[in-house]
Amino acid sequence: MINQFLFKKIDNIQLLIFRVLYGLLVSAECFGAIGTGWVRRTLIEPKFTFSFIGFEWLQPLSGNGMYYYFFAMGCLGLLISIGYKYRFSAMTFALMWTGVYLMQKTSYNNHYYLLMLLAYIMAFLPANKNLSLDAKLDPKIKSDHMYNFVRWIIIFQLLIVYTYASVAKLYGDWLDFSIIDLLMRSKADYFLIGELLQEKWVHKIVAVFGIAFDLLVVPALLYKPTRKYAFALSIFFHLFNSIVFRIGIFPYLSLAFCVFFFEPETIRKLFRQNKIVNSIQKAKPPKYQRPLLWVLGIYFTVQLALPIRHHFFKDDVLWTEEGHRLSWRMMLRSRQGRIQYKVVNKLNGEETAINLDNYLTKKQRGKVSAYPDFAWQFAQYLKDEYQRKGVDISVYVTSSVKINQSRYKPFIDPQIDLAAVPWKHFSHNAWILPQEKE
Repeated sequence: MINQFLFKKIDNIQLLIFRVLYGLLVSAECFGAIGTGWVRRTLIEPKFTFSFIGFEWLQPLSGNGMYYYFFAMGCLGLLISIGYKYRFSAMTFALMWTGVYLMQKTSYNNHYYLLMLLAYIMAFLPANKNLSLDAKLDPKIKSDHMYNFVRWIIIFQLLIVYTYASVAKLYGDWLDFSIIDLLMRSKADYFLIGELLQEKWVHKIVAVFGIAFDLLVVPALLYKPTRKYAFALSIFFHLFNSIVFRIGIFPYLSLAFCVFFFEPETIRKLFRQNKIVNSIQKAKPPKYQRPLLWVLGIYFTVQLALPIRHHFFKDDVLWTEEGHRLSWRMMLRSRQGRIQYKVVNKLNGEETAINLDNYLTKKQRGKVSAYPDFAWQFAQYLKDEYQRKGVDISVYVTSSVKINQSRYKPFIDPQIDLAAVPWKHFSHNAWILPQEKE
């Protein structure tokens, strides 16, 4: 029964239209990153970038290299949109975006992670079978059908993202609206809406609607009687996020996903593709059916497991940050920190206080002060810097961190040489002090 459902052939117009929108949006993201100065601030101005741990070798290209890198990704987005050399364009974009994602996390965003996953998914889907230059140049590949599992890969991925995002909001500072109040303070100077965003009743609506929307939007879009209402609320929700939180293309990418929830006939009429394409209920399954099911089973098992891994670490993820990334924990907290680095020469015991201004940008200093992996990585950086000068050192820090509207509390054990301890990916790092109670 499940095979008949997954491997029946349906109209592929949803995937074709999404490919066009997806390509245009990622192109806008890449060209926009150049135009807004994001590439300059994040990848060119810093002396070095904080990559994901284990990928320290992956650093930005020198000089203006990252401008060319993002320009190339923008052009690949356009090629994806028109469906030219689609497999090459989509996979090359996926690999290049992965490089950007892994080489810097100072500007980490869950949406960048979602785009990386989506880029690989799209690279393997038959999104160029029609309405593309590939199909025009090679009519043999032209098709009006796709297997049903193609659509459901996208839908299930979205269900995971939205559901975990909703569940993550079920904690004290969200439920008492204090984190909403904190997030909105920086929006007070917004034209027209800045003052409104400071109202307590607005905070309550945002908090309740955020939980309910994330939890229910995918089921509501799947259910035909509620689909139009869910789509209307999606437009409001994502435009609100775009205007208030200014998170680039991602509200619009989220709206583009909605094409997978409407009937193909509706999508064809909307985009003036007046053609009737009937489903093929008893289509012959592909030869790769069994390995495909195994790959999808493993992939979605990992996607379901990653967001709950923090429950197996000691202390609260809001405090330790261990298991926060890759978990769809979005806009849940504000972190501020204070930190002082002391370098000790192992040979003669000479101590040197480190001025972070000499090494880091303002944004990087904020991350090093408040996030344990950044603090640990900078200790490793100092160790390597001094070793190049022939000096063996220990690195000690005195730090405190403030989560949301709590007070500053001691964060890293000042007796631990951060340069000498390994980073633990799959268990708690004991040099992160337990959270003091209020």
